[in-house]
Amino acid sequence: MSELIKYQLEYPIHSSINILYKRLSNPSGLSEWFADDVHIRHDIYTFFWDGSEQTAKLLKKKENQFVRFHWLDNEEDESYFEFTIQVDDLTNDVSLIVTDFAEDEKEQEENTLLWDTQVESLKHALGS
Repeated sequence: MSELIKYQLEYPIHSSINILYKRLSNPSGLSEWFADDVHIRHDIYTFFWDGSEQTAKLLKKKENQFVRFHWLDNEEDESYFEFTIQVDDLTNDVSLIVTDFAEDEKEQEENTLLWDTQVESLKHALGS
């Protein structure tokens, strides 16, 4: 298996960190923007999209700071996707940092477009 490329995307978000964190960490919040529906059982999140499903394990979280998941169909690698809430010390502007992995630059470009679309849905759900 080839080496995965780790990348981060930053999105300005006009929201309180508490409200944003709920949209990133709990099933009802995630189903508002990330998937059609989300179920959780023992730190295993099942995401449903248009008749398909994918499962991810919650690896780590820290309230109002970050949430990290690992797709269970990628057992052989150390990849994850993470949502980090960043607050600028001077301006108090809130940003969402998405960390993800890709096999090559083409996949990274495709994933970036998908994240852009997903985060636009998040902003809409937040009224941002």
